[in-house]
Amino acid sequence: MGFTDTVVETKADPKLSNEDKERFAHYAEKDQVTESYVMGTPVVALCGKIWVPSRDPSKYPLCPTCKELFASLFLSE
Repeated sequence: MGFTDTVVETKADPKLSNEDKERFAHYAEKDQVTESYVMGTPVVALCGKIWVPSRDPSKYPLCPTCKELFASLFLSE
């Protein structure tokens, strides 16, 4: 199962609107993300969030739950 890692920042950008400050970039399977961009189908993030990606994830902080789960699943041995 492959995951996409598109965002490395961990703090919200002060230039974002108030609405965008509550948004996060999430880890999700690459195949799901690709299909979502083509077909508009929802994806399931590592943290369990279900949504249809439509924004540039590099503009948002990484979801703390996704980051923690990714680290515990793939970085610790």
